[in-house]
Amino acid sequence: MIRVNIRKEEEYIKLGQALKKAGLVGSGVEAKFLIQDGLVRVNGEVEFQRGKKLYDGDVVTYDGETLKIKK
Repeated sequence: MIRVNIRKEEEYIKLGQALKKAGLVGSGVEAKFLIQDGLVRVNGEVEFQRGKKLYDGDVVTYDGETLKIKK
C-alpha cells in the first residue's frame, strides 16, 4: 500500500494529483486518460472525474496498486 499525504493546510487532494504524487503516472494527461477509461477506483467504485476530491481515509486502486489518503 502506498500512502499519499495531504499537506496540513489542505483538506483534500484531487485524484489526478494523488496518482501523480504517488508516482503511478508520469503526468496529469496520463492520469486523465486512465481515469476516463475507467481504470481507477475510489473506495471500490470506478471514478471518471480527474478532479474528484479525495479526503483522509479515501482509498484509490489502480493497476494492482492501492493508495491510502492520509491527512
